[in-house]
Amino acid sequence: MPQAESIATLQECLQRIVVHCGRHVRLATPLGLGKPNALLNALYRRAKADPELQLDVYTALSLARPAPGSGLQRRFLAPFLSRHFGQDYPDLDYVADQLREQVPANVQISEFYLQSGALLRSAQAQQACASENYTHVARDLVPRRINVIAQLVAARGEGAARHFSLSCNPDVTLDLLDRMESAGLPRPLMVAVVHPALPFLGNHADVPGDFFDLEFCLAEPAHALFALPREPIEDVEYAIGYHASTLVRDGGTLQIGIGALSDALVAALLERQQDNAAYRDAVAALAGEAAGAGDELQLDPFRTGLYGASEMVMDGFMHLRKAGILKRCSYDDLAIEQARADGLLDDPVAAGRVDALLECGVLPRQVDARQLVRLQHFGLLPAAARLADGALSLPDGRVLGTDLDDTGVRKAWDGVLTGRRLQGGRYLRGAFFLGSKDLYAWLRQLEGDDHDGLDMTRVSDVNQLYGGREKLDALQRRGARFFNTCMMATVLGAAVSDQLADGRVISGVGGQYNFVAMAHALDDGRSILLLHAAREAHGTVESNIRYNYGHTTIPRHLRDIYVTEYGIADLRGRSDEDCIKAMLSIADARFIDDLARQARQNGKLDRAFRIPDAWRANTPEHLARKLAPLHHARKLPSWPLGSDFDALEQQLLPALALLRKRSATRRGKLKLLWQALVAGGHRNGHNLLLERMELEQAGTMGERLQRRLLLAALASSHDTGTLVQ
Repeated sequence: MPQAESIATLQECLQRIVVHCGRHVRLATPLGLGKPNALLNALYRRAKADPELQLDVYTALSLARPAPGSGLQRRFLAPFLSRHFGQDYPDLDYVADQLREQVPANVQISEFYLQSGALLRSAQAQQACASENYTHVARDLVPRRINVIAQLVAARGEGAARHFSLSCNPDVTLDLLDRMESAGLPRPLMVAVVHPALPFLGNHADVPGDFFDLEFCLAEPAHALFALPREPIEDVEYAIGYHASTLVRDGGTLQIGIGALSDALVAALLERQQDNAAYRDAVAALAGEAAGAGDELQLDPFRTGLYGASEMVMDGFMHLRKAGILKRCSYDDLAIEQARADGLLDDPVAAGRVDALLECGVLPRQVDARQLVRLQHFGLLPAAARLADGALSLPDGRVLGTDLDDTGVRKAWDGVLTGRRLQGGRYLRGAFFLGSKDLYAWLRQLEGDDHDGLDMTRVSDVNQLYGGREKLDALQRRGARFFNTCMMATVLGAAVSDQLADGRVISGVGGQYNFVAMAHALDDGRSILLLHAAREAHGTVESNIRYNYGHTTIPRHLRDIYVTEYGIADLRGRSDEDCIKAMLSIADARFIDDLARQARQNGKLDRAFRIPDAWRANTPEHLARKLAPLHHARKLPSWPLGSDFDALEQQLLPALALLRKRSATRRGKLKLLWQALVAGGHRNGHNLLLERMELEQAGTMGERLQRRLLLAALASSHDTGTLVQ
């Protein structure tokens, strides 16, 4: 088949799409980073200008830069956003129109996952949102008769040697094409938009030059890739991360998401490996009375290491790989994987193993051409070995027999196998990646085993066990710990992760249900949901552990493990009453009595039950006292995995967060104004901070008030760190 046709201009690419699709463009484009924003904007503008052109866009996670806002927020964010994303980043026009309720009638934007909280107030986005598992997306797109797929890709080579990498998003594309072909539908027009800075990743993400029909290359220097600014980790997240890290088994499998809770988990795992004594001290300081916490406790450093199988590849996996934790490889061969799990196949191969490897099926009794290719692929035989006249000729001149039932042949094979290194292993499989600039830079420079061992692949290969190789998939995922976050949980074990009780979608189900269900399907797998025990909104503190809620993402019959800052609740296989007790043990003490009262009223908790005194210590104040020695020892940095904010911005953030928190109520606003008046205009060594906020020379009354507010917040903040003079 011919190579992808190179298109010189964006407008020409747009015209080819419209000509191919006619008056109804049904376009699928990847979630997150893989969207070709410039092309999508051109197509959207064309549809807005031509009401006769129907445009249906099927996607998810349409990323948008945060709005700078006004006042102090703008003074802080505007320079940061300009530096972080650049001046020419092409925001998606349809997202802005969704927020204004101005998407025209001839355009339908359907997403199965929304940027968290960004579109709560958009009726158009809420009405068009599709609630479905990540693994069902390709199936459900088939009836839509997609006629064009447009994707941001990486490329290498020229002419006949040209090939592409689906890079950040092989997740749905490969599955969708296969399903459309099986349904007898025509292949969509495949459009590659090549970004010069997108990492070229191999394995399943590497596709031939004829995979795409059209290729449009963004000119260098292209706009920045969308990079998520890394969040600071606070005490609550650290506590959750430490608790959660004790559930991770050496030699097991890890799935994690994104955000401060996941970063805190990774930070704890890194400390467990690199400073085990300090890690044990931290875990001991946080130890509580949580039900079942001791059943799974894992504190030792990692010797075998972990294997990653996560729909999303984020910064945490980079740090775990660099630290030598993410190193257990899986192999797409049932006999080899079983032998590895049973300790029969070392890497490098130990001497004297040929008999065991023959018995377990790693070695065949008779080596034919197919088995030769297999053994070479996994490194058990040299790539230059040749089969001829019933014998194997090795590049060093040795000749091996092919009948391994012969004792002499096996002895010769043992000499060849001893010391050989396995090949073809994967330390991490993911369906899409999204993270910081540091992550993208790391992915671009991967080479050797680090590059070959990372497999970006189909979401159907990562998020489920189905597909005809269930036994191998389960074996690869041995000791799996699937970590996800949720907003709320009920005392009976249901989780609320994606939607409010009134039906409005915060984000989406995505792959969370997939991983929870998979944890129950695996003999030694566990689903672990992380959440804050309480939250503060508009000056009011609310419990995130509820007796009941009007929507659930994970039903209570799939309850497993929950982790809050106050400990671990293991709910698997427990009665309703025991589940309630376990969840009360990790709830915020300010809400325990009311939760217990509701449970008693509904007959789910024995009326004679009394709250243990230890649970009443589940308060922010008591947690702060537990963590105080760690703060004193500087063991809880705000950005343990790196920051996108410079030193001045890191000092400003706590003060700005304090202002935002206190201004949530009328009383708080009045208190802020009074503090601002009392603070006056004294700089107190904050010269560079004022300069960063362009308030060193405050001329107008508004600027003077903003400066006073900022100075008051800096004086009140308990976490400004060492000021830069």
